[in-house]
This record gives sequence, C-alpha cells and structure tokens, in this order.
Amino acid sequence: MGTHEPLGRRTFVVGAGTALLAGGAVSGAEAAVVDGPLPDFHPALKDALTFPLAWGRSPIRDFRAWRHAARATVEEHLLVERQDGTPYAPQTSGRAQGDGYTRELVTVSLTRHERVRGALLTPHGRGPFPAVLLLHDHGARFDIGKEKLVRPWYDDTRLASARAWADKYFSGRFVGDELARRGYVVLCLDALGWGDRGPLAYEQQQALAANFYNLGSSLAGLMAREDQRAAAFLAGLDRVDARRVAAVGFSMGAYRAWQTAALSDHVAAAASVCWMTGLKEMMVPGNNTLRGQSAYYMLHPGLARHLDIPDVASIAAPRPMLFLGGGLDTLFPAEGVRVAYDKLRAVWRSRHAEDRIRTKTWPELGHVFTQDMQDEVFSWLDDVL
Repeated sequence: MGTHEPLGRRTFVVGAGTALLAGGAVSGAEAAVVDGPLPDFHPALKDALTFPLAWGRSPIRDFRAWRHAARATVEEHLLVERQDGTPYAPQTSGRAQGDGYTRELVTVSLTRHERVRGALLTPHGRGPFPAVLLLHDHGARFDIGKEKLVRPWYDDTRLASARAWADKYFSGRFVGDELARRGYVVLCLDALGWGDRGPLAYEQQQALAANFYNLGSSLAGLMAREDQRAAAFLAGLDRVDARRVAAVGFSMGAYRAWQTAALSDHVAAAASVCWMTGLKEMMVPGNNTLRGQSAYYMLHPGLARHLDIPDVASIAAPRPMLFLGGGLDTLFPAEGVRVAYDKLRAVWRSRHAEDRIRTKTWPELGHVFTQDMQDEVFSWLDDVL
C-alpha cells in the first residue's frame, strides 16, 4: 500500500461534496471552529489586518488632517449619530455633604432617547475647578455602575455592593470621593445596563448588542457617544474650568477614557488603568474577549480594517495621556501591551511630545486599581491639569 498525505481543508471539502452527491457518508471532518469560538482560518483574517489608516502608515502626512480623517472613520463605525443638538436639561436631587465636597445626583439627556442619572461631586470653595469624567468598569457586576467609583450616599443596598467592589479592586477606596477631596469636580454616570440603567444579566449582553445591530445601531457606539456628550456637559458647567477636564477609568472605564479623549476635544488629558493592547495580540486562544458578551461594549464592527486599538487612542495626541497596567493581568497579554505602548509612544514622539505620554506596567499586580496606582494617577493629574 502506498502512503497517503493528510487531506487539506479544500481537498476535504471537495471530497465531502463528492461523497454526499454519491450518497455516501463523510467522517473525520476537520473542525471549522477551533480554540473555542475562533474560526480555524482566524490567522488569515489577522494577517489581512494591516491598519492602513494608522499614523505613519496612512498616506496622510499632516497630523491635523490625519486626526480629522481618523476620528471621522471611528465616528462612522460607531453607527450612532452625534447628539450635539439634544438639550442636556439637567436636573439635580439628593444633595448631601461629603468630606470637603458636595454630593448631588444629576439627571441629563445624553441622547434624545433616554435620561441618565449620575453622581456629581463638587469641592467646597470658589471655582472654577479642574474636573474628572470618571468612567466605571464592567466587571460582570451590573447592580452598581457609578457606585463602583463614587460612594452611594442615597442607597444602603448599593452601598454594601459598592464597598465590596472597592475592597476587591480599589484598595477599599472610592476613587471619585478621593478626587473630590483633592479639589476636582467629578462626574460619574451609569452606562446602559448598570445601576439605574439595569441591572443587565451577563448572558443578556450578546442579545442586547445583536438587537442594537438589528435596529441599525450599536451598543458600543451608544456608550462612546454618551461618554463624548458627558465630557461636553462636564466642561460646560460654570463650576468647571473647561481647559482642565480629564477622563479617568479602570478596565472598561479605561477603554472609555482613552476613547473619549480620542473623540472629544473637551478632554484635556486621560488616565487609563488596565485596558490597552494591540488587537491582534488580544485575539488569541483563551483571551476573555473571545467569549463575546462583554466584548460587545467595546466592539465597533469593521473599524479594525482601518485602525488598531492604540491607533484610535493616538487620535488624542499630543494631549497628556497616562496608561497603567498590571504585569499579571490575564485579560491583556504582555506582548499586546508592549505592542500598544510602543505604537503610542511613537505617535507622541512624532509630535515632539513624548514627555506627555506615560506608560507603566506594575509587574506584581493583576487587573486592579490599587491605592498606589491611584496616588500615581492623582499626582499625574495635578501635574498636567
């Protein structure tokens, strides 16, 4: 008997078709889906991604023109139109005093479809003050949103959940309250699915995103537009110095922070903790993104044909940006973080502004925003705003 070469995929498909037409059975099929939910040809799809609009690769050589083109491309892929003409119509309630600052609940229209409630903290004293748009994480915990970062003074049940979350990720601190004590106006709003806009169940996320797409819209695009509008609202408050507004977030909130800086000129600086990577390096077997579900809050279909993840963040250049991460963070492989940081620094370097971007990995930490990391962010904000 002679030896036989293993069937390749094309050979197998042709042979299978012939067998079926002849009424035969097919066995030993090669898997079309591998490593869980990845198609077996995913390496070819990754190889096809060249990110042709990235700064330095794009034929556009003027940086201002590139920023305009890159931002327009991102906005086109949001699938959600701008909401600039919608009045915010803010209403405040639930005022209470904190340690050196005043707490309020504020309800605003970020889009024409829905009113959104958030926490607004204002330092005592005479303004205008610097301000922080504080963006909450995902964490598969939906009963609290803004409460993950601002101590809820209005709901004891949420306070218990919020304290447990702060203990788990934030060294027991409420980051928003710390910022307010340090002289920053803080605005933190619920994203769709969390807190007053939820609670969503983890397994419902994919269906929610699919329903948005079927309605010609996008879940991730809505979140991006709402954060963009929230930045403009915060910058427009009389108590705020509009030239000194930063976006700050952890995990999904970190993604939201650099994305908002890329899409909004109201953001003068952004600090992102534990969310930055190269796309190709993230799309590997075992990565959390491959599960779908939470990934839909950060998925703009088709955008990867034009820009890598750090390319989008680079639209914010040369404004000050801080990226912190944990060396033991299993959500973001070290190679992906390295690739992203190298790309980011190269863009700021091209603008002669490398001193305005700081990237740091804490080798002993995982997916957390500890007190030491917070103190570094606070000090950095004091320097750049």
